Amino acid sequence: MTAVNLGLPLRATLPPASPPDTSDRPDDAGLIDRFGRVARDLRVSVTEKCSLRCTYCMPAEGLPAIPRDDLLSAAEIARLVGIGVRELGVREVRFTGGEPLMRADLAEIIGLSAAAAPGIDLSITTNGIGLDHRIHALVDAGLTRVNVSLDTVDREHFARLTRRDRLPAVLAGIRAAHEAGMTPLKLNAVMMRDTLADAPDLLQWALENDCRLRFIEQMPLDADRSWLRENMVPAAELLAVLGERFELTEAGRDDPHAPAEEWTVEGWTLDGAPATVGIIASVTRSFCAACDRTRITAEGTVRSCLFGDDETDLRGLLRGGADDAEIAQWWRAAMWGKQSGHGMDAAGFAPPVRSMGAIGG
Repeated sequence: MTAVNLGLPLRATLPPASPPDTSDRPDDAGLIDRFGRVARDLRVSVTEKCSLRCTYCMPAEGLPAIPRDDLLSAAEIARLVGIGVRELGVREVRFTGGEPLMRADLAEIIGLSAAAAPGIDLSITTNGIGLDHRIHALVDAGLTRVNVSLDTVDREHFARLTRRDRLPAVLAGIRAAHEAGMTPLKLNAVMMRDTLADAPDLLQWALENDCRLRFIEQMPLDADRSWLRENMVPAAELLAVLGERFELTEAGRDDPHAPAEEWTVEGWTLDGAPATVGIIASVTRSFCAACDRTRITAEGTVRSCLFGDDETDLRGLLRGGADDAEIAQWWRAAMWGKQSGHGMDAAGFAPPVRSMGAIGG
């Protein structure tokens, strides 16, 4: 059903022919899978375009462009958000990319989604570039939270990692989000060998600027296919580096489904509570057994697992006249077939065809 070209699927515009066999699935309205997990956290990629070229995500030349007509429209995204919330038990929605701010109609996407699912938490993961110019329109549309990707506050290292000298623009976006009331603001930093020595400075900056920092182990999702497990920075090594400057006390997880393990940073507070730093150890401390995410790509396919290449085309259903109930049933079927985990420890592990920029964060 799907041809693959440089990590981006080429799809027909017709709706899928027939749903997969789910005769062994319980009669449950939610997004359950065979391993007892329930997906309630929806990630929606809105574009493959990005204003940076981070080495762990995109090739230097960027990803092949998705034709405009192949992208979900603002109305189509909002319809899927509404179906997810009303029919399938989704409780929070995050818009990703690529870089979501590359969509000129992002405020419309958020506004229509807020109308389709009143009261639902709507957030974005962004690199922050241009956020200072658009944050007020996004908040007025219904945006409730912002996560900013920031791997280092060393300008030279930032430029080398992202292939763009745009750190001042990112910091301006963070300031604007704070001023717009998007607090506490979360920062996401991918742990890289080249920026490991910068980690204490980044944590210091986050603490001084009222941000909640989370480090993420680098996963094999880079477009250049250069990831090697022996070169990645594991959580234990990062903790050792941070421990040279900060006293950290393990705090665990408040939410068993949360990907980040938390450590209290002794002597620091945020909003009157002890400050913490999080580590998402996707590789060395896998949390697949508690995963509660479902993903929609920018072209409208359900992706049940970040590392699974199986995708179910909802765009064809949307444009082929399917009603909400039929779309929900296809979505349930897609999640019922979710794999047990990412499989990185398996001898025959192969990374997914799509890179992170093409999948959505």
